[in-house]
Amino acid sequence: MEGLEMTCFEIISAVGSARSCYVEAIQAAKKGDFNKATNLMSEGKKLFQDGHKFHKVLIENESSGKKVEAGLLLIHSEDQMMSAEVLEIMAREIIELYRNK
Repeated sequence: MEGLEMTCFEIISAVGSARSCYVEAIQAAKKGDFNKATNLMSEGKKLFQDGHKFHKVLIENESSGKKVEAGLLLIHSEDQMMSAEVLEIMAREIIELYRNK
């Protein structure tokens, strides 16, 4: 596996791991462990940024004239990125609610 497929799987893997960190961070905050929640949010952010770097390569290819085939795998990887981004925003809000409880 190489090229576009590999890049899509790299995105899916990185942002999927980020999503897991965000969910675990909410669970830690629910238990009152805000240090763990903060660490998990930071780890999730790093993983999300890793996924974004892979995505950036696709954008750069497209902008330099290299056509990127928009297949189901690419659409899925972008969907996973968007859901991770939304989950990060929601996790931050939920953690803050637990912190101020």
